[in-house]
Amino acid sequence: MERLVKFELIGQQFAFYTAAPEEEVDEIISMVTELVQQNSTSTASGSIPVGKVAVLASLNIASRYVELKRDFANYKQETETRILKLGEQIGKEIMTHE
Repeated sequence: MERLVKFELIGQQFAFYTAAPEEEVDEIISMVTELVQQNSTSTASGSIPVGKVAVLASLNIASRYVELKRDFANYKQETETRILKLGEQIGKEIMTHE
């Protein structure tokens, strides 16, 4: 069941509806808050406009997503290769015991 989630970020109120578990929502909001804080204090030149902070945080999240997607594709390929090799080994063992 969807519920309304409200939170504050960069001095602004945000709200959205989600069916995600509360722990997951808390983790997401915590991650976004941390990234926004990192990006808003990462330059020595002073404050960064809110829009730029949001874009930098979005790019950071997208970068993590792309990396996880690539890692999962590699994991999937390696697992399929291992399964095929294991299947071949099992097949050979069966043939030698018949």
